[in-house]
Amino acid sequence: MAPEMLPPGSVIGMLGGGQLGRMMALAAARLGLSVHVYCPDPESPAFEVSKAHTIAAYDDETALAAFAGRCDVVTYEFENVPACAAEVIAGKTLLRPGALALATSQDRLVEKTFLRKAGAEVAAFAAIDGIDDVDAAIAVTGLPAIVKTRRFGYDGKGQRKVDSREALVAAVAELGGGDLILEALVPFAMEVSAIVVRGADGKSAVYDIGENSHANHILKETRVPARVSPETADAAATLGRRIADALDYVGVLGVELFVVRDARGERLVVNEIAPRVHNSGHWTEDGAVTSQFENHVRAIAGWSIGSVETVAPTVMENLIGADADAWAAITADPRARLHLYGKAESRPGRKMGHVNRVG
Repeated sequence: MAPEMLPPGSVIGMLGGGQLGRMMALAAARLGLSVHVYCPDPESPAFEVSKAHTIAAYDDETALAAFAGRCDVVTYEFENVPACAAEVIAGKTLLRPGALALATSQDRLVEKTFLRKAGAEVAAFAAIDGIDDVDAAIAVTGLPAIVKTRRFGYDGKGQRKVDSREALVAAVAELGGGDLILEALVPFAMEVSAIVVRGADGKSAVYDIGENSHANHILKETRVPARVSPETADAAATLGRRIADALDYVGVLGVELFVVRDARGERLVVNEIAPRVHNSGHWTEDGAVTSQFENHVRAIAGWSIGSVETVAPTVMENLIGADADAWAAITADPRARLHLYGKAESRPGRKMGHVNRVG
């Protein structure tokens, strides 16, 4: 039986009010769907473009229940939604993507274990729950390696590269003493992303693979198509679909992969997954027939997903901190499509917007 399609006029609930929520709200409005944003931050950028919003904590079960009761489906724009919030929402209305995707992506150890079972190659890894686990972890990963918090790290936060046992011991203490994961370094040639969209009917599609570059651990640029072989691009898309199917996923899923080039040729190592629209998919707003934001809305509403075909080669550049001050020069380029997030304060390392240069 085909899944129920929410008609125009239905209400999509959004947990989180950042720029991803803002862009999803804009996409939903074009389809005649309303968005109700739930976020504790009264300055949330998504509030400006949504029909309704609730300012409350993610552990306020009364507020969450009232919010869910006003929504036909609820989604999220960041993966660190507390489990208790997801449980409250799921008890009141549809939650898409489901709780399995949240639980898997919130814990790096769970995520790596899941990916390996799903048939993806991942870096060697080992749990560190205290100093006593250091030697056993090194035996698995070797050195140098990267020690990370299992939860809440992003854009390089919550992780340290370590070259010796002594450095690892110091990093474990610095990062809280436990609940960590040690990962082997991957000698990759580049990082790429597979942006997957999977509908409520189980049908899926993958956008052209994007090639990512970073500055200070923050994504700076995504180029589409990635400079990889057709076989590697196909393999990345296949991996993305396999992971989405294993999660019984509904919506847009970001899969970050390392491209390794060695005597065997090109191969892929999955770095991590993000159960939401993804920064490396922002190019789709102007460079693809249907943006990742519209396709996420269509999927969670039970609609057919739109074409993921690339319109023209595209470069997406993140505008970080003062980069956004160059808005006048950016818009002087007739190929540039500027997207600013409406954030009141520019700070170093803060994503203020992005620009897509198409063709």
